[in-house]
Amino acid sequence: MVGFNSLPFKFLRRNTHTTSGIDPSIKSTQPVVLKSPAPPQKPKSLAELEKEAEAKYYATYPHKQPQAQPVKAKPRIFSKLIWAAILLGIPVGAVWVANLPYPVIRRPVARTAPILLVPSYMSLDENFRQAIASVQQAQQLIDNPTSPADLDMGAKKVKEAQKHLNALPIGFLNDLPEYRYWWYDSRFSIYGFNSARTKVGQLEAKVFQEQNAQTLLTDSELALNKAKQQYQQAATPTDKQIAIASWRSAIDQLKQVPGSTLAGKTTQAKLESYQRDFQEVVGLAAGNERMSTLILGAQQFSWQAAKAGQNPPHTVAEWEQVEKLWQQAIARLEQIPQDDLTGYAEAQRLLAQYNTNLGQVRIRRQAEETSVYALGSAQRQIENLLANTPTDAQSLDRNRTISQLQSIIDKLKRVQNGTTAYLEAQNLLLSAQNKLNQLQSQPPKNPG
Repeated sequence: MVGFNSLPFKFLRRNTHTTSGIDPSIKSTQPVVLKSPAPPQKPKSLAELEKEAEAKYYATYPHKQPQAQPVKAKPRIFSKLIWAAILLGIPVGAVWVANLPYPVIRRPVARTAPILLVPSYMSLDENFRQAIASVQQAQQLIDNPTSPADLDMGAKKVKEAQKHLNALPIGFLNDLPEYRYWWYDSRFSIYGFNSARTKVGQLEAKVFQEQNAQTLLTDSELALNKAKQQYQQAATPTDKQIAIASWRSAIDQLKQVPGSTLAGKTTQAKLESYQRDFQEVVGLAAGNERMSTLILGAQQFSWQAAKAGQNPPHTVAEWEQVEKLWQQAIARLEQIPQDDLTGYAEAQRLLAQYNTNLGQVRIRRQAEETSVYALGSAQRQIENLLANTPTDAQSLDRNRTISQLQSIIDKLKRVQNGTTAYLEAQNLLLSAQNKLNQLQSQPPKNPG
């Protein structure tokens, strides 16, 4: 038996001479702390005591601890979404197929299950309503524009209306009157559709005309401002004449803008100012330049007329062309007003010369017409005489033949010199004269 001396600690002997029971040789170096009494603990419940006992038991016998049951996996959310999409997509796909814009699909559906065509009816009414609204807005902007911005907006509205009209299924529209249902009140009408489509075409044409007129106005104003600047910067008379011509051409181009368009109304308001500015800036130089231009043009026509009339003879058509050229030259000279003293005097001098030349051309043309007609008439008489003259000299009617030859000679003598028929007429005249002399030299036939 192990003694108490083998223990790791020793019992202290109590001093019998002390009343406290503590060995006086042992002195504590720590201060004495008086502990407050512990608060009373709350008694544990029966369930807590059972859990503590069960934990101590399983800690002593771990092999008897019950195995945890496997937790069942929750179904995936993604698979649920897939099945939901499939179940939802089947009816949606069926409705989409039923509303395809093909008569072979829509007609059977309209007969058997028209409720599936509700999206088509809604789309039709929406596009028709938008088309009518766009047409009305476009008509107001295009028919009563106040600025080019109104026309641009009107053109956009026309395109929107055309887009909505194109979205309407034409084949479905033809069958629409057959499919009327009490559960859907459609706002669509064939008359309104045709009217809107016609109006869109008219508005498109009007927008095109308005845009062309606006382009013409813009180009003319740019050309006018450029010509005005060139005139102000011109250093020589030739440069000024070129600038004046360009300036006048720009004003003439402004007059071509259609007055029924917005650009035409704007032009009419500006044209008077442009013309007044032209007269004030150019003044007398413009009149002199116009006079010079008319005289130069008349001289060009007269030169062409003189050139065309050289080396006669000419045919009637050629003389008529020369006559027209002289008339063109005279017409330009007659445009010079009397208040331009210098230009009017020069024009009168040239007019006297040109009218004389025109008279000569008319005489030559009349001579050509008369000569050609006389030659043709003589040729027809010669052909008739040859056809009716017998081959037997005994049966020849001498007096009648002489009379016909004399008539032919008279007509050939009418052919005037300097005409295209003159040489041929002289040859025929010589032959006819010889034949007439031959007949006249023969003794008359004895009537017995």
